[in-house]
Amino acid sequence: MQLAKKWLALTCCSLFCAAPVQADANHDQDPWEGFNRAIFAFNETVDTYALKPITQGYQYVTPDPVEGLVSNFFDNLGEVRNVVNDLLQLEGKQALNDSGRFVVNSTVGMLGLLDVASEFGLEKNYEDFGLTLGHWHVPQGNYLVLPFFGPQTVRSTVGLIPDSQLNPVNHIEDVPTRNGLMLMNVIDTRSGLLKAEDLIVGDKYTFIRNTYLQNRAFLLTGEQPEDDF
Repeated sequence: MQLAKKWLALTCCSLFCAAPVQADANHDQDPWEGFNRAIFAFNETVDTYALKPITQGYQYVTPDPVEGLVSNFFDNLGEVRNVVNDLLQLEGKQALNDSGRFVVNSTVGMLGLLDVASEFGLEKNYEDFGLTLGHWHVPQGNYLVLPFFGPQTVRSTVGLIPDSQLNPVNHIEDVPTRNGLMLMNVIDTRSGLLKAEDLIVGDKYTFIRNTYLQNRAFLLTGEQPEDDF
């Protein structure tokens, strides 16, 4: 479930934060499109008949302020991954920022339920091991859709393993507690994306592929893709 959360977060963040999509700009990076579309269809089925209905039920019974607390909690755990990858990229200033966010939100913010750090001027950041490899000029490889993991590249797929080890939830020894938190993490992420689905235009597979690749490029370089429109 944690891995499902990973692809949902990265893909759907790209859908609604990146610049407008170029229809075929990333086609050359998708030579495995036949395989990818088959896995994409499988993931869509799982989402339609399992994850989405569960998430809709969660949204129905959970007040918005409580949903916000849950999101803040999991975002705060992600600071551990951010700090380690900041250091691997030799980004000392960013590592201090993200370390500060984790300390402040874990203490004053009541275990991360409140994002106090943002009010103190410590801005949110996102890093993962795939981006760290890109920082050191490791080629991203082809676009790849994995079962449950969803949209990736070969490079980001390699990064899934070290990133999973940086998630504190994965090191909880009590299995029911660990699995419960993983499931809650997936549901919380999916909950934030329900309304955003209406923004998808054209072929869904192509739209997600292009926005994912554009967003990964933006996270790596900080440069918005050119607008074709």
